[in-house]
Amino acid sequence: MMQQSARVCLSFIVWMFGASMLFGQGEGAVPPHPRDIVYQPLEYTPPKAADHRRVLAGGVEAFFVEDHDLPLVHVSAYIRMGAYLDPAGKEGLAAAVGSQLRLGGTTGRRAEEFDEEADFLAADLASSVGSTAGRASVNFMAKDTDRALALFFDMLRRPAFQQDRLDLYKGQQLQAMERRNDQTGEIEGREWNRLLFGESHFSNRYGTRASISSLTREDLADFHRRYVHPGNLVLAVSGDFRTAEMKGALERAMAGWENTGVLAPPVPAPDADLSPGIYMVDKPDVNQARVSLGHRGIRRGDPDEIVVDVMNDILGGSGFTSRIMSRVRTEEGLAYDTGSRYSAGIYYPGEFRAWFQTRNASAARAARIVIEEIERMRRTKVEPEELETVKNQAVEIFPRVFATARATAETFAADAYTGRDPLFWDTYRDRVRAVTVDDVHRAAGTHLHPERLVILAVGNVDEVLRGDPERPEDSFGKMGRGDVVRVPLPDPMTMEYPK
Repeated sequence: MMQQSARVCLSFIVWMFGASMLFGQGEGAVPPHPRDIVYQPLEYTPPKAADHRRVLAGGVEAFFVEDHDLPLVHVSAYIRMGAYLDPAGKEGLAAAVGSQLRLGGTTGRRAEEFDEEADFLAADLASSVGSTAGRASVNFMAKDTDRALALFFDMLRRPAFQQDRLDLYKGQQLQAMERRNDQTGEIEGREWNRLLFGESHFSNRYGTRASISSLTREDLADFHRRYVHPGNLVLAVSGDFRTAEMKGALERAMAGWENTGVLAPPVPAPDADLSPGIYMVDKPDVNQARVSLGHRGIRRGDPDEIVVDVMNDILGGSGFTSRIMSRVRTEEGLAYDTGSRYSAGIYYPGEFRAWFQTRNASAARAARIVIEEIERMRRTKVEPEELETVKNQAVEIFPRVFATARATAETFAADAYTGRDPLFWDTYRDRVRAVTVDDVHRAAGTHLHPERLVILAVGNVDEVLRGDPERPEDSFGKMGRGDVVRVPLPDPMTMEYPK
């Protein structure tokens, strides 16, 4: 008991000392109220990618960030490939390669032996392939660098795609397909993307019973041979090492790995036109509706990218200080989670999307409020206080981008992979600080299009359309956006929609 009291007393003394240093008030002079706190100006210089960039002997671009606090090393490989490369009839192939790189063994080690070696080294290896990128990583003790890197690059270079592991994976995928129409969140995400980018876009092609069942070891091996080679890699390396020594270790582990010269083709943009309107998916067994409202956005590098980001923070992107959250949740009590996102797409325009989840009967009312806030953002200028709040937040949390050595290395590697302007982070805070009320007003008028909104609701459609009897003025039918289009659920195993 006495020891516990001593620890509490010591903690209080440490806090008092820290507070006096933080507030600049002199020892022990803690302000009487939080509003009286005086913070020292935040001074932070972000690291520069050029200081950490090296090119390995095989031409692989790599970013090294040292951190000697713990005897650990992390290596991530970004691989230029993705599900957009799936051949017709083989949907799900890239994802299968991503899974089985790690789980399917190598030509020199059966899967079980590979797992045992990883466990012996306490090395955590992983791999995956998403829609536009592949990723593999390994985390290990610094003392095991050579053995862990040998294991990692054995996985990347010589996967065996062991048949029993592949069969298990395919069975798991088929079981997961059966539940595609169970969760409203999954349905909303799928149908939203389909409405926004068109049914023919690669992002709306899914594995089916036929395509997954057809996958063979040869399919996976051919895909791997084509795209997984040094010419398609970018590495992020962080942890307890000396850069020159780690560069040499990586070059030894990759020695003899041929660069085939086959580069992944460009990621295709959607070619379908956007069809504004109100769309609804019926889930009669749920008492809450998920609703999304939005349209296509901008591409990264747009001159208004930073201004649009600031504008969206005011509208719905900054949590409890945002307008949508304040009205839909705080004032009206209609939803627990609500907000908006305006993303700048890397390869094609991203999306503007506002969302909420509420009782079926309240969906029209909440949607009306969100639309009003979108229109108000276009119609009137924001308050200077609102703008300063979101600008200060963006500037003050900026160091989080480089909070750890791993975050720093992976930020630089991801930027190199996607071709971001190397000066983006150097000038980010200055560009945020330079945003004015007039800039936000102009960007809202240019990049928010309430007349072109796609509105999607997933819930009990009869209850959603019936609305709240106490508020008959709130109705999807009275929004003047055309007839409500009912979207049927597809067959989960074939992804074919009823006519």
